[in-house]
Amino acid sequence: MADIHSFESLAALDGEGIRYDVFFTGCPLRCAYCHNPDTWHKSGKEYSAEELFKKIKRYKPYFKNGGGVTFSGGEPLLNSTFINEVNEFLKEAGIGYCLDTSGSVPLTEDVKKCIDNAEMVILDIKFYDEISYEKYTKGNFENFVQIGKYCSEIGKKMWLRTVVVPNINDSEEEILKYKDFVKQFKYEKYELLAFHTMGFFKYDNLGIENSLKDTPALSQEKLSELQKIVDKN
Repeated sequence: MADIHSFESLAALDGEGIRYDVFFTGCPLRCAYCHNPDTWHKSGKEYSAEELFKKIKRYKPYFKNGGGVTFSGGEPLLNSTFINEVNEFLKEAGIGYCLDTSGSVPLTEDVKKCIDNAEMVILDIKFYDEISYEKYTKGNFENFVQIGKYCSEIGKKMWLRTVVVPNINDSEEEILKYKDFVKQFKYEKYELLAFHTMGFFKYDNLGIENSLKDTPALSQEKLSELQKIVDKN
């Protein structure tokens, strides 16, 4: 059984083709800029592997041009054993899956199997150094580095993403450091995402302190400028 926070049907950004997104609850990180603090703890409905598969299967007719299910969260790899169980059903139905992960868990055998069976991995590159990573996420820097290296070693199709937050990592100097850091990984593309404030109301509803409550959203103009730095050869 696993606790599922929510679903998003006909999604088009979290992997190739049309996706069915499954958002697990539970996350070992406490990112200062998290826009889904409501996924930190159990807050959804429990599903068995077969029950979840039946929900996913209904959308199979839409899974064209590489589409499929994307397991996200929260942190999906906290549920690697469960995803491995679901995959037994998915394989029989000819449905592939993508992992949208922060890589914030130890690289266990179950996690390796979960990555091995995925068609692709979207890895969140939160920070390029251990000090910033621990300061802003409260997590273990080495966990995600090891997962990124593992994906690279086995030749797993991988996309990288970084949220750019004003006054934290939105300078050209910072982005160049990220660009240098990810050279250790083999990936298909590296995408920057703009920090936004749309999830601020969740902090108020949950009674959680929002340390970035006075931080503005990153403009699309600034995001485009920084993305050009990443894309430049």
